Amino acid sequence: MSIPRRTLLQSALAAAIVTLGGPVLAQGFPDKAITFVVPFTAGSATDQLARALANAITADSKTPVIVDNRPGANAFIGAQLVAKAKPDGYTVLIATNTTHAANEHLYKKLPYDPVKDFEPITALGRGGQLMVVRPDYPARSVGDFVKLAKAQPGKLSFGAGSSSSRIAGEMFKQLTGTYILAIPYRSNPPAVTDLLGGQIDVMFTDMATGLPQVKAGKLRALGVTPRQRSALAPEVPTIEEAGVKGYEATYWFAAYAPAGTPAPVVAKLNELLHKAAHSSAQAAFYQPTGTETYLNTPEEQRKFQAAESLKWGRIIKAAGIEPE
Repeated sequence: MSIPRRTLLQSALAAAIVTLGGPVLAQGFPDKAITFVVPFTAGSATDQLARALANAITADSKTPVIVDNRPGANAFIGAQLVAKAKPDGYTVLIATNTTHAANEHLYKKLPYDPVKDFEPITALGRGGQLMVVRPDYPARSVGDFVKLAKAQPGKLSFGAGSSSSRIAGEMFKQLTGTYILAIPYRSNPPAVTDLLGGQIDVMFTDMATGLPQVKAGKLRALGVTPRQRSALAPEVPTIEEAGVKGYEATYWFAAYAPAGTPAPVVAKLNELLHKAAHSSAQAAFYQPTGTETYLNTPEEQRKFQAAESLKWGRIIKAAGIEPE
């Protein structure tokens, strides 16, 4: 049976649209505002990074970028929102190891799949945390705090507004043999507010949130969580050199699009974010917070995420944290 010429032409046109749709879409992308979804509160490190990148992209490409804070449920709300968004490149999750490496090991059931529901765009940076207390707190060093905690098991508490801060605290407990209560928060800034007010005793918080408070004299830094001292606070010892052998805790940022976003669009987002990270975002976020500018390709980020998930799974298990 012969196929009508018109049907053949229609089929060919449809195939061409499918084949060329991605490149054609990418050529016109972006032609409207992009939304960066931040799964933490305003003022958090992730929020500060998102706004620095948004401003840089707007200045560099004239494309408006809106930052939409959707905090809560240990970043579930923001991550789930992007996972269900239209895969056209106009909704991007500014994520961390909380959403894409740690949560799957901290919870028995997630409302999103950190692998299947997203297209990796790029890593955005890596950093360390500060162990901070109030200036009038009786412990003036890591060693002092350990003695205080051991003398009052279960009486002291630490605030945790992300998986990074939670696990940093749990690792500290495990390696020092102390029992300190973990108090969950929607993000780190509200926890800092309670620390300032005396509702909690200590925090392990990102540099972007904690360092300004330390510089202003509102908090005192006892130690930094990486293996190297921070150039922004060289007088503060690492927690390991302060006596907690084997201690190290870091975090990372990355950008993700909803699963099914065309590869050419992901590539364009990668290009926009890389350019932004090397332009005004340097002075606005990376340099003042001591965050390493860590960037990669979508495929490299996919592999990095897989390796990080295994690493965070081991850390969480070693810290004795049972999935909720």
